[in-house]
Amino acid sequence: MKRSFWIAGLVVLFVLALTACGGNGSNNQTGNSAAAGGSAANAAPSATAEVTLEPSSSPAAAESATRTIEYMGEQYTVPANAERIVITGAMEAMEDALVLDVHPVGAITFGGAFPERFAAITDKAESIGEKTEPNFETILKLKPDVILGTTKFKPEVVEQLKKIAPLIQVSHIASNWEANLNLLAELTGKQDKAQAAIAEYQADLGKAKALLGDKLKDKKVVALRIRAGQVFIFPAAVFVNPILYNDLGLAVPAEVEAAKAQEAISVEQLAAMNPDILFLQFAADENAEAATALEDLQNNPIIRKINAMKNDKTFVNVIDPLAEGGPAWSRVQFLKAAVEQLNK
Repeated sequence: MKRSFWIAGLVVLFVLALTACGGNGSNNQTGNSAAAGGSAANAAPSATAEVTLEPSSSPAAAESATRTIEYMGEQYTVPANAERIVITGAMEAMEDALVLDVHPVGAITFGGAFPERFAAITDKAESIGEKTEPNFETILKLKPDVILGTTKFKPEVVEQLKKIAPLIQVSHIASNWEANLNLLAELTGKQDKAQAAIAEYQADLGKAKALLGDKLKDKKVVALRIRAGQVFIFPAAVFVNPILYNDLGLAVPAEVEAAKAQEAISVEQLAAMNPDILFLQFAADENAEAATALEDLQNNPIIRKINAMKNDKTFVNVIDPLAEGGPAWSRVQFLKAAVEQLNK
């Protein structure tokens, strides 16, 4: 009886020892899992910061992920997936969207409607107001990931837009066209398309320069725009001027060189300038209260004496009259149209 008691006691001790060992193993596994979970949790912010979204990332993590974009020497923090883009004030961005086939959720209208040439990219867009009159309430309702505005906006407009979403002010300087195009490409992952468009323009430019040679060496070529019934001249870096004077290498007229911004000129000043070749841009939307401004200019007896008019070298609207002139879309279109006229 005494021997059986001791045997039973030993069995109980053995079982207790095994249980203790099993418990330790289980605790160790739990501890390792916790450690692994801690590493993953610690790694998550880094992954978020680098904007590397793995398939297993939660929707919440994806929504909060951001990335940094550099544009014109400034850095901007934007959502990793910038799918909801609003374009306001920046016609440059509208034209770049056309080149890259980007469909903004909000875009600029003229007279309450999207211009026909933007039909391909405004199928999913709502009007966020006219070019110089953004509708803050509508933009807010659209919940944009990024707002592309213009460098022409006044500080009070900029402050309002920044309260809604990250704002990037797109340059209106024509010579920044590649940076503008690459900005939208980076936001939307269409870098290849942007590089193809830039390469196409450079190829066309090479052909144009070979075709024209020194033909225009002594010619004064000027591009003007009629707005609100007035004739405007632009600096060498604005409108289509970089194409004429920088890319094609034509001589910069003194009047263009002297212009500090878009400046209205009189009939007498235009007559004194006396261009040999004149490109004129006139849009009815920009001359609602001066519908006959173009006709009046062309029929003005003073203007009819300038070389471009006398020699039938005045060309009106060789590209869409609302085209900005400097962005990629305008640039490609204007180069082709202008060279055709310049080579006559």
